[in-house]
Amino acid sequence: MDGSHSVAAQMISVVVADDQTTVRDGLSTVLSLLPDVEVVGEARDGAEAVELVRTLSPQVVLMDLRMPGVDGVAATTAITAAHPGTAVLVLTTYADDASIAGALRAGARGYLTKDAGRAEIAAAVRSVASGHTTLAADVGARLVSALGAATQPARADLTDRELDVLRLMAQGRNNAEIAAELYIGLSTVKSHINSLFAKLDVRDRGQAIAYAHRTGLAR
Repeated sequence: MDGSHSVAAQMISVVVADDQTTVRDGLSTVLSLLPDVEVVGEARDGAEAVELVRTLSPQVVLMDLRMPGVDGVAATTAITAAHPGTAVLVLTTYADDASIAGALRAGARGYLTKDAGRAEIAAAVRSVASGHTTLAADVGARLVSALGAATQPARADLTDRELDVLRLMAQGRNNAEIAAELYIGLSTVKSHINSLFAKLDVRDRGQAIAYAHRTGLAR
């Protein structure tokens, strides 16, 4: 096989969405320097991000939250609903409870703040592209401490095995890794996930993970 084709097949395609031109250009430059990442588009707001995902089908969208018109949360909701193969990685100035919870409920697979370094951003892009969930350390800690006292019943009648699966999901494990960790089949993992989604009344991994952090089940 031609080596160039092998490299191309491994490239992670990324759309950068941020309303600030300098930030957008800076992120695109940083990502373009990575050997396994290709920036295929840039969006000035959420509406442009949704349209670029529709036409380009990138593996990852690096998404700002506060943008004019269609904001990052609304864009994330639209993207994850229509294009589940595209992972949204939030990169924002804001780390308040409402912003974090809103992004995760919308289906974001990762959440970083803009003080993240180049290496952290690169690792997060690769992580979400591989199906993992990644949260900045301070964001994860904030979810546990600020939202851990939710009044809703934590277990929601989950079985012990479903709780194990939920905890591993909250740690960023994909289905294959969960199966290996628990010594069960991949189809069994999927069955447990479908069951816990129904019991928690959530529609995707992001919402399930947000629930796990909010209720303390991620620990």
